[in-house]
Amino acid sequence: MGRGKIAIRRIDNSTSRQVTFSKRRNGLLKKAKELAILCDAEVGVMIFSSTGKLYDFSSTSMKSVVDRYNKTKEELDQLGSSTSEVKFWQREAAMLRQQLLSLQESHRQIMGEELSGLTIKDLQTLENQLEISLRGVRTKKDQLLMDEIQELNRKGNLIHQENVDLYEKINLIRQENMELKKKQIAAALMHLQR
Repeated sequence: MGRGKIAIRRIDNSTSRQVTFSKRRNGLLKKAKELAILCDAEVGVMIFSSTGKLYDFSSTSMKSVVDRYNKTKEELDQLGSSTSEVKFWQREAAMLRQQLLSLQESHRQIMGEELSGLTIKDLQTLENQLEISLRGVRTKKDQLLMDEIQELNRKGNLIHQENVDLYEKINLIRQENMELKKKQIAAALMHLQR
């Protein structure tokens, strides 16, 4: 059964209002954190309760979020008209396109493509970056292999112990069988002597 819709208006019961505030506040802060992590966004949320208590979350520092907000608001206020706002967003888009091109060029160089325009110093820097990355990959691979070897050794020790236990049980059963045979022979001999 789904939840019914509630009217969005002030809750009269103070206890219900406090419970709803607490749950919705936690939900809002959780969503803000998820947005910051999933989308690499700079997020800041401030909530003042009816009693004046502050609750906040910021993905960086609240001061930097507020400063960035104020700076952007000032820039947009200065732009004023919609044509200026369009120009602002065109500049933003051009800057992002340039960053994308730079990242694509860097990726191609890391893949060993389009190296003709690079100087010896650029190539040396690229080589150093690749060596650092390769060391990180090898370290991770070695760690995974070591973990796997330890797990296999642990399983091997368990199997060895099981084999030892089974061998001891087999020996015990053999001894019991030998004792039973001796008893059978002794019983047969006593039967023959009568």
